[in-house]
Amino acid sequence: MPAETDLNKLLKTMHPILNDGDYVFCTIPTTQTIDPSKIIGSFKEKEGLTVILNKNIADSLHLNYTFIAAWITLTVHSSLEGVGFTAAFSSALAKAGIGCNVIAAYYHDHIFVAKQDAERAMAVLDDLHS
Repeated sequence: MPAETDLNKLLKTMHPILNDGDYVFCTIPTTQTIDPSKIIGSFKEKEGLTVILNKNIADSLHLNYTFIAAWITLTVHSSLEGVGFTAAFSSALAKAGIGCNVIAAYYHDHIFVAKQDAERAMAVLDDLHS
């Protein structure tokens, strides 16, 4: 199935899912290695490598973090060329006073919100697509 680009279809079929667990963003030197199967996501910056991990894994590796997040996956196969999708859901979350960190992957968009905002974020996203 091809990736969706139509904003109305994306919003109607995004079907958010709250993944189990607590997630954290850590930064590690590019010389440090972590088993790739343990990494949810990563991004190389000039200051170091940012990795997103399950909090339990970060704790077992003695990594520092300052933000504990919930991970929400929008299950629609969104196109990387789509226009307005990220703006629509991030604006709706912002209006509710919920900050979000968004990762656009090949098939889906993933949203990380503060753990304490998870249920409210799900309600906002459910309202947006109904």
